[in-house]
Amino acid sequence: MRFDPFAVEFQQNPYPVYTWLRDKNPILWFNDTQNWYISRYEDVDTLLRDRRLGRSLEPVQPAPPVPKHLAPFQRLSTYSMFDIEPPDHTRLRSLVSSVFTPKRVSALRPQIETIANSLLDQALKKRTFDLLEDYAVSLPVLVIADMLGVPEANRWHLRPWSASIVAMYELSHTQEQEQYAVQASIEFWDYLKWLVDQRRSAPRDDLISALAAATDAESGARLSEAELIATCILLLNAGHEATVNGFGNGMYALFCHPQQLAILQDNPTEELVKTCVEEMLRYDTPLQLFKRWVRDDMEYKGVQFQQGQQLVLLFGSANRDPRRFEGADEMDITRQDNPHISFGAGIHFCLGAPLARLELNVALRTLMKRAPRLELAAEPQRRNSYVIRGLRDLKVFV
Repeated sequence: MRFDPFAVEFQQNPYPVYTWLRDKNPILWFNDTQNWYISRYEDVDTLLRDRRLGRSLEPVQPAPPVPKHLAPFQRLSTYSMFDIEPPDHTRLRSLVSSVFTPKRVSALRPQIETIANSLLDQALKKRTFDLLEDYAVSLPVLVIADMLGVPEANRWHLRPWSASIVAMYELSHTQEQEQYAVQASIEFWDYLKWLVDQRRSAPRDDLISALAAATDAESGARLSEAELIATCILLLNAGHEATVNGFGNGMYALFCHPQQLAILQDNPTEELVKTCVEEMLRYDTPLQLFKRWVRDDMEYKGVQFQQGQQLVLLFGSANRDPRRFEGADEMDITRQDNPHISFGAGIHFCLGAPLARLELNVALRTLMKRAPRLELAAEPQRRNSYVIRGLRDLKVFV
């Protein structure tokens, strides 16, 4: 067996290769990409928390040069907590966390339930519908748009902007994808700059207004305009992709495990839906990997990592590691011991995880109550992507 992350067969189903990697090459140097690939749960979990690694090399070492034509896309990373390290990361995360609180997220439940029911009202009028396009795709976009305060007339831009930008996080991308990502980055940035200006002059009860007003109690520091814009784009992109693909992958897995689906259909309690969502995220992870730069020469389990090298931490493999999960390749929606790594770990643990979990729980429970006997209408097609793993469609009939 050979590891090749660019192979279509691997992208469609990486899990058999992950088994081989964990058993034979748990810390693999892959010459084609000049990266280390880490596949076991213990190692991925440990290295996510190792401060000798980071999302950025600066100021330890200058960042690799970015082609001039990609500057608008790179600007999103420059000002986003997603790709920076302390002390800037600490300051940014603290300011955003002060307003993007668990209380604010929890208060969204009635609104999310209303949106979910409204989408199903339309979908269930049809004998056959696409569970992704008609339900899962729109839900997180509408939720985060409401939360940020994006006017309804402008919301149709958000999904295509997000899709174009996140395509750049794949291991490889075409020149056409670069062009789309750059154009989306420019348009999204300019739109949010206009919206931020509006909220600063006339604040409302929305997240953009709250972020614009957020102030550190000790230092008086506030988010710069660029940081505020980059944060809003991050919240939409990360939240949308994790929720849509987590739901789509998970629902397809349930259709492939009819006994598990039957358990949920017969008794969609809040507790069972909760454990089911966590198992959906573990079993077929929407974000398959996360990268870390080696900031200082270091040794780990006898392997020498050199400053400037990059580690690719395989979330999808870690979540199927039998050394940590009993029956790792089986789907068990009642699983209690389930510390999956789908939202990361350490200082870069996903800030939007509580919102994604809430959206997934509401979406799944509402679906099970409204349409408990859904059946798969056609075998879905997977997207031609690896890092962000998801389906093109998920056709079902009532």
